[in-house]
Formats: sequence, C-alpha cells, structure tokens
Amino acid sequence: MAPLAPGPEFNTFTAIGRCEKTGRLGIATSTRSLAVGARVPFVGPRTGAVAIMAIADARLGLMAQRLLKLGYKAPAVIEQLVQADPYCEYRQLGVIDDDGFAAARTGTQNRDWAGHHVRDNFIALGNVLLGEHVLDSIEAGYNEKPDAELEDRLMCAIETGRDAGGQHGGQRSAAILVYDDKEFPRVDLRVDHHEEPVGELRRVFNIFKPAIEYYNHRQVDARVKPLYEAISNEHY
Repeated sequence: MAPLAPGPEFNTFTAIGRCEKTGRLGIATSTRSLAVGARVPFVGPRTGAVAIMAIADARLGLMAQRLLKLGYKAPAVIEQLVQADPYCEYRQLGVIDDDGFAAARTGTQNRDWAGHHVRDNFIALGNVLLGEHVLDSIEAGYNEKPDAELEDRLMCAIETGRDAGGQHGGQRSAAILVYDDKEFPRVDLRVDHHEEPVGELRRVFNIFKPAIEYYNHRQVDARVKPLYEAISNEHY
C-alpha cells in the first residue's frame, strides 16, 4: 500500500448510533491519528454513547458518561462539557443518550471542513474532511440496511465515509465499540495503526462477528465449550 499523503494530524470521522429495537449503543470511528479507540469513543450500557473529537480529551468522555448515569439528556451533557472545558472551541462533541436524544457541537477552532448531522438515534460528525458530502455518505451507509445489527450499520457507515474521500491525508486508525445492557462491551475492536485501518477493521470484524454471541454468553456462563468446538470457523 502507498504511504499516507501529507495532511493534518488531528482529524476524525465518526458515526454514533442507537438501535431502537434493542437499545444497543455504539460508535465507529476513524482518524489520521494513532489509536483512535483509546480517546474518541465512550459508550456505557443503557446510558449513552459519546464521541470526543478533534483535539480529544478523554476526561470529557468520562465526565459525559457520569452525567448520563445521573440522568442528563444529550443536549444537557453537551452544555455541561462546554462549560467545563476552556478549550471547548477546539473540540467536536457528539452524544446520544439511552432515550435516543442526540446532540452535537463543532467548536469554532475545528479545521475545515468540519460539521455534524444530528438525527433521531444517530449522529455523523467529522473534522478536516474533504467536504460535507463525507457526512452524507456516512449517513447513507448507516441507513442502507435499517434492520441490520447496530455494529453492522456502524461499520457500513465509516466504510462509506472512507469511500467518499474521508479526510485530507487519509487515516491511520479505526475502532468500533458497541454495548447492550451488560457491563461489558458487545463489540470492542481497534486498529491502532494501519495503512488502511477501516479495511483492516472490517477484516477483523468479519472474523469476530460469528463469535459475538458466544463471547457475550461465555462471560456469564463459564460452562460453555471452547470457541473452536462451539463454532465451526477456519479462523477459530
């Protein structure tokens, strides 16, 4: 693969979603920076999904989760984060709460093109993008199969964002994080450094997908068979 083209270091595009049928919450994201999964997505079971972007401060994600647990709705969480952060204009924020209310904010110091689309149970947002059409594509990818599992819809969303051009200079890392009603994640996959991280995340996701229910069940029932006995798959 060709090396990344020169470009700004801080840039990200993200899809945040809530499944109306299951209540699952999740985020898929990709960026030119390293290890995006360590700083951008914050999701809690039956609380909400939060993305802290641009010049990300993980403490804001932790604060947002605490507020959601206290019952704050998405718009109020955004307000509290802005009030608490002297660098709020350098951030990009997205929040969906457990009731599906969604809110986002793009600070004035985000580099063009930057913005967000807020819908019921869904947010597409990004900064240093090639244009707003990237968000249009993320939204279209998410809505392509409305009856699919949330993790599948989120993967499609960032793939279509990438295919629409993504960010100036390309991407280095990608991640997907999904919770249901358990205290542990349903899906938590990361590509911390790769020349085509969204494609690599898709490869890992496709391997992991048949085992999602197995691993979620194994955490609550230690009597289950080993994975290679429970599921016939060449990768297991």
